[in-house]
Amino acid sequence: MASFRTTRRMPFTGKEMFDLVVDVERYPQFLPMCEALVVKRRWEEGGLPHILAEMSVGYGAIRETFTTQVVFDPGKLTVHAANPPGQGSGPFKRIENTWAFRDVAGGCDVDFAISYEFKSFVLQALVGGLFEKVFRKYTEAFEARAHAIYGRRGAASA
Repeated sequence: MASFRTTRRMPFTGKEMFDLVVDVERYPQFLPMCEALVVKRRWEEGGLPHILAEMSVGYGAIRETFTTQVVFDPGKLTVHAANPPGQGSGPFKRIENTWAFRDVAGGCDVDFAISYEFKSFVLQALVGGLFEKVFRKYTEAFEARAHAIYGRRGAASA
């Protein structure tokens, strides 16, 4: 299983960054390769909001759609997404990612972690190496979106 993890210091509050990440329906407006995102279902479980979201991504001639179950925890400022229990999704045998936001002096630390396994060894060989670059671009896209929404507040650091 492949994985990627990064932490970035952002000049925004944890709540502001959390709000950007939970606004999933706007992802196609700014997230690289995200062509569409549809929330199929919303519910609350254990006092936390959940969604079932279908995301369509494209890169060159490759187009794929996959579904994730997402749990938002506004109290802990975390977001956890994974393929629905007991099933793969689209090209993935397994995909799971977590966002965590911690307020620090002058902003917040944003932790992003993802692990994934493709169903197809061929697809893994073709695009697996690109994923770290893609995930770096995703975190940069959220940073740019924060500056666009909340205004420029200084430089972020990796």
